[in-house]
Amino acid sequence: MDRLIDLIEMIAAAFVGIVALNTFAAIVMRKFFAVTIPDYYDFGRLLLGILIFWGIAATSYRGSHITVDLVWASAPPRYQRWIDVFATSVLLFVVTVQTATLFDKVLATYRDNILTYDLRLPNWPFFAIAWVGDAAAVFLIAIRTYRLIFHPEEIHDAKIKTTE
Repeated sequence: MDRLIDLIEMIAAAFVGIVALNTFAAIVMRKFFAVTIPDYYDFGRLLLGILIFWGIAATSYRGSHITVDLVWASAPPRYQRWIDVFATSVLLFVVTVQTATLFDKVLATYRDNILTYDLRLPNWPFFAIAWVGDAAAVFLIAIRTYRLIFHPEEIHDAKIKTTE
């Protein structure tokens, strides 16, 4: 299971590199060679969308996303764990609904045959890759919720305490 989790995190990291490379290449080509990469802007925004959804998957499992821990920090360890369970359960619900809605968007983009501006490439494969990242987020959040409830010692968070 941990290998699959690491693979999902590596895919998210790869998309960070792809977005950065796309931006860097476009700037270098425009600045030094006066050449614009066709569909640079479309690729940039579509890849950024993919990056966001795969990033949700990577950060949600590790609990490394932005949190407000005012109540959590002042609670005893036993209550900290239940706050984490509640918060992760809410996150699981929200991301599951988001994944269902994004799937509808993938289908609509496919049916409407939305294309990029210059190269006339279909947008739906980019939306589909983003949806897979969102589905991976649901999977990882479900694993995190299960581990928080039944095996808190398996969570990779530094803040999770297994004492009660």
